[in-house]
Amino acid sequence: MTDLELDVLRIAHGGVAVAELDGRVVFVADAIPGERVLARITDDRHDRFWRAETVRVLDPSPDRVPHVWAAASVDRAPEQRAGGAEFGHIAPARQRALKAEVLRDALGRIGRLPASDVAALAPEVAAVPGRDDGTRSRTRVRLHVDRAGRVGPYAARSKRVVPVGDLPLAVEAIERLLPERARGRELDLVAAGATAFAAGPRDRRPPIEERVGERTFRLEALGFWQVHPAAPQVLTDAVRAAVDPGRLDPDADNLDLYGGVGLLAAALADGRDLRVTTVESDAAASGHARANLADLPRARAVEARVDAFLEAERTPRPGATVLLDPPRSGSGAEVVDAIAASRPAQVVYVACDPVALARDLGAFADRGWRPASLVAFDLFPNTHHLEAVARLVPDA
Repeated sequence: MTDLELDVLRIAHGGVAVAELDGRVVFVADAIPGERVLARITDDRHDRFWRAETVRVLDPSPDRVPHVWAAASVDRAPEQRAGGAEFGHIAPARQRALKAEVLRDALGRIGRLPASDVAALAPEVAAVPGRDDGTRSRTRVRLHVDRAGRVGPYAARSKRVVPVGDLPLAVEAIERLLPERARGRELDLVAAGATAFAAGPRDRRPPIEERVGERTFRLEALGFWQVHPAAPQVLTDAVRAAVDPGRLDPDADNLDLYGGVGLLAAALADGRDLRVTTVESDAAASGHARANLADLPRARAVEARVDAFLEAERTPRPGATVLLDPPRSGSGAEVVDAIAASRPAQVVYVACDPVALARDLGAFADRGWRPASLVAFDLFPNTHHLEAVARLVPDA
């Protein structure tokens, strides 16, 4: 492997920085824009770009801080750095600024939104309640087990298990569960309310409960739920703020797509007698949504793939508010087509990936829809991930 001195220019999606060498892009892990680093080339198979790992920081950024997790520090050999905390060496305010930079770039480059629209949206990434350094911010952690039974995350960008003795990004109740050794290939550590447990992929555990405001949500023990302790309330508040009350018709055919156990459907209803259908493909989650929303007389839960549901319905929805919270890959053109064709009054899109969000916003724009608002939150501190909430309306 070759070691090179590189000047780091900017950030890229995925938690890596960008340098250039003889006209070729080099994606550099564990670096900050503005730094000069000694980097080791790890992948030179491509003509247009290479990949590299920072070996030593020669000229550090003023925003470089001691890594919040020693197991992931640049002081370790690259192959022994724990993955899952790729921004942990960056001051929190700069982390958020870099995430906002990635979001703005994606909106323009991937979403093809005019620069004036991106500037008007002014997307920044807001801090959320929690520790200033972003530690103790995960209530769910998936670890892996090597052949010797040792437990830890994968090394960054690999399938190599890095045994660890601490989990500073996790809440303390999870860290206390961290074993030195385990059986199987994976181990999930979960904290829910006053309960914390460890479970392998074949373990069967009873459903758990999560509290958001005055409402309790029941879900599978290893089912999907937001990782940051503040996230359910932050997103509930953000969805309520995004919805334009002048466009919200309680009697319209309102939808909550990719609805999970009903968190955002409940946010939309907000105590109103409102008609809403939440659509979720996972049978267990859909069943929990039905029970979680049972006190809302005009809420119903449908177990179906979102694309299949929209294809089967093919119903105009004038006046409807459509919520969608798709997986990291986004909704895709087929779902965007179906939503736009149903002619709702507004769409509120919750996204956990800026590139997928931008791609879908571009697809909406091609069909005559524009983003009227956009907010983003640092719900995954010390990583490159963010959460965003956009409201779209049809062009006048």
